[in-house]
Amino acid sequence: MRIHFTPEDLLRIRFAEEPAPLLELGLALATLRRPAADPVFTRWRREAARSLPARARPLLTLVPASGAGPQFLDPMVADVEEGLDRVAASPRGQVRQELVRVVGLGQPKTPWTQRIADLERGAWGELLAGLHAAYSSILTEPWRRLRAGFHAEVSWRTSGWGRLGLGPGLAALLPGSRLDGLVWHLAPEKEFDMHLNGRGLTLYPSAMWSGPPLVGTYSDHSKLLVYPALTPLPLLPEPHDADPLGTLLGRTRAQVLEALAEQRTTGSLARDLGISAASASQHATALREAGLVATRREGKAAWHGCTALGAELLRTGVR
Repeated sequence: MRIHFTPEDLLRIRFAEEPAPLLELGLALATLRRPAADPVFTRWRREAARSLPARARPLLTLVPASGAGPQFLDPMVADVEEGLDRVAASPRGQVRQELVRVVGLGQPKTPWTQRIADLERGAWGELLAGLHAAYSSILTEPWRRLRAGFHAEVSWRTSGWGRLGLGPGLAALLPGSRLDGLVWHLAPEKEFDMHLNGRGLTLYPSAMWSGPPLVGTYSDHSKLLVYPALTPLPLLPEPHDADPLGTLLGRTRAQVLEALAEQRTTGSLARDLGISAASASQHATALREAGLVATRREGKAAWHGCTALGAELLRTGVR
């Protein structure tokens, strides 16, 4: 997956100002269906599936596990009621085009989805009621944590870009990616070229998503890139946590990163923090995948330590 910038696009790279409830809901439904989701979501997926109301379950036929659901379902607005109004006002052409697209991705074509495509009033009433019920069931309780985590991540990313520079800043969003000239190379499992043509790019970290980056299009044809937030929802603490680093990473994961300012083995890390070796290994792996920790092996021992990006996070905290 390659994103092609023009010089004008580089001046128009920005982060979303607020998390969007219906966008997060679509990603939550995709994660609910996604067996390959980060294992940290395992318990959340089980509980969310059990509590999802019956009137919300038809939404699972609209949202694929890939996360690339119908874009008319996830307007980029910060208020859920305004978002539902936007969904209700979706243009007929966009609705039909998006439903054809998701069917092409393997979603079933059902009588209900056909009624939605035909803009049948009863089906749309069921759709809006289902969205409201799903949001109430899945996201109402954790929304304050999700919103606090979103702002903590954006604050850290933007404060670091002035010191790291644009190229390293972009690469840090998705470890393994790189900015080569005016082309950002990312997600090698996707064969896709996106040309921004001077319209810019909005970056959106989601704590509900752990898959490859996703691309959306605004009504003005500018692009939105959704990427997995540094800390997934199940690990986000309550927003009254006074520790900025804990708000970003979660308390235990923040303690792991702080401990790895000096290199430690998995066993010593577990002993120092009073957690199991399995838990220490899981947190170190997650931090490594985020580009914050590096691991080397000496015989049977795995030694972990902060990368330059991890040390930068520890040095600056989250402002």
